[in-house]
Amino acid sequence: MTTAYDFDAKALDGTDVPLRQYAGKALLVVNTASECGFTPQYRGLEALYQQYRERGLVVLGFPCNQFGGQEPGTDAEIGAFCERNFGVSFPLFHKIDVNGAATHPLYRWLKAQAPGVLGSERIKWNFTKFLLDGAGQVKARYAPLTKPERIAADIEALLR
Repeated sequence: MTTAYDFDAKALDGTDVPLRQYAGKALLVVNTASECGFTPQYRGLEALYQQYRERGLVVLGFPCNQFGGQEPGTDAEIGAFCERNFGVSFPLFHKIDVNGAATHPLYRWLKAQAPGVLGSERIKWNFTKFLLDGAGQVKARYAPLTKPERIAADIEALLR
């Protein structure tokens, strides 16, 4: 059986990160962008990370420039922006595609595990969120409009 821990991703600094290093932790995986109307959600994502990381939550941010060109920066620019403006300390990764032929393998798997409205696997916009349990299985998919604080109860349920 495939889990999120079977995938690797490239960190903002260019190092390869085997996601198995997060085995046993709940994950909140989010495609992000720095110039989006939802960009202030970084603040809420960081708050969730701070609130629950000691209990086993890791937020993973995957910048994506596929929606309106709203993530045009380099990896270094993205990291600096997120830290400076939102105090982001959770792991951020190299910019990826979440739709189309070049979709990152993790996102291809996430979308298959938790299709969106009417069974569509396509990511509709920045800040689509996937909540995974400690076994690396997708438990829920949340639309970009879902504010991070509204996910807290679901995170609590996973961390019990």
